[in-house]
Amino acid sequence: MFKKTPFANWPFHPGKLPFYYGWVIIALGTLGISMSIPGQTMGVATFTDSLIEALGMSRSELGFAYMCGTITSASLLTWVGIKYDQHGVRPIAIIASVGIGITLLYLSQTDVLQSFLPGFLVGRTGNFLIMYVGFASLRFFGQGALTLVSRNMMMKWFEKRRGFAMGFSNVITALTFSSAPVFFEMLIMDFGWKDAWVILAIIAGLGFPLIVLFFFRDNPEKSGLKPDGDYIESKTKTNRFPVVKQFELKETMKNLSFWVFALMLAMQAFYWTGFTFNIVSLFETSGYLRSTAISIFLPSSVIAIVVTLSVSSLSDFIKLKYLLYVMGTGSMIATVGMNFLDEWSWMIYVLIVGNGIMLGLYGVILSVVWPRFYGILHLGAISGRAITFVVLGSSLGPIAFSESLSITHSYDSAGWFCFAIFLVLTIAGYWANNPQEKFREG
Repeated sequence: MFKKTPFANWPFHPGKLPFYYGWVIIALGTLGISMSIPGQTMGVATFTDSLIEALGMSRSELGFAYMCGTITSASLLTWVGIKYDQHGVRPIAIIASVGIGITLLYLSQTDVLQSFLPGFLVGRTGNFLIMYVGFASLRFFGQGALTLVSRNMMMKWFEKRRGFAMGFSNVITALTFSSAPVFFEMLIMDFGWKDAWVILAIIAGLGFPLIVLFFFRDNPEKSGLKPDGDYIESKTKTNRFPVVKQFELKETMKNLSFWVFALMLAMQAFYWTGFTFNIVSLFETSGYLRSTAISIFLPSSVIAIVVTLSVSSLSDFIKLKYLLYVMGTGSMIATVGMNFLDEWSWMIYVLIVGNGIMLGLYGVILSVVWPRFYGILHLGAISGRAITFVVLGSSLGPIAFSESLSITHSYDSAGWFCFAIFLVLTIAGYWANNPQEKFREG
């Protein structure tokens, strides 16, 4: 299935190590996802107010540039997935991480770039173009390409214990994603927003590409290994969900289950990016301080970790649509907590719990559903298309929430819209079965 190349095992051969290299891949892939945080919405959100002040843009204008840049990014992700299937993880991950570094340097100079604009572009149009280019590049390299290939690499190294192994990654990811806004806020307070982005550029654009070059590996077969390592040799451990058919992208797109899972993940991104991008404003309109807004990420992450630990191993033994039910329910709880935040102070705890459940299930579902349902031969293209919808959802969330505030002077309209879609998709999950089942039965 996979062709070996001389470069695949340079500069050392994972198959000659005294332990299964898949566990190193889990750590490295998790690090890769963490390196994408500056390109994730929660990473951008910490810098939002600084950009508004430096460029003189309104929140809606910045949100519109963010939306347009993210849509542009999304349109390229299926192509990235195809290139990943063709060339493997290392070249794509190196290009993506260097791209993040260059983009962060560009963004650190956005206020300076204003002075280089020709006269007819000075003002709103020029500011939009500056931020559109920055956001499109940051979202493409960060949330898109680097996240996609890092996660796919990990999924290929495990099969029977994919949920169990990815659980470790999801826990660490939840911790890093939740603590990142606090860390970024500290950098901004200590060095200013411009230098904070320069520091992140050095880490992501110079240091991490070397780690990719030396330690990333595309899949176990190219190193003479098998998924799961020695675990797969045990006759008492059977694969409860064997993959009989390797789906191509066109076949996958005709399957209802793909749409239900992809749209649920996309709606989660829609809500989460809209919420985090406007989190300071959202809390202020409900009578809370900026510090309170930032502080909710940590307790939400604790709940997310508990949920992830509880269901990651379980996902290896149960139908994934059951997890979809729980994720949809948690998402609805979160939107209710958000909408009643200004009514009762205890709703902040409802919001935190709902966010925690939703985030805890997001990583698990994203990690196991595509290879289990559709195989790994075309995993890059299939996951790339799914991530396209996720990124599209994340592009629309911030502007939808901002417009909700502009038009109704409240974020409630956006919140109830999210609640309704989550409800519909949770019900639709009843029909979201594994398409491999009919081939195994046949």
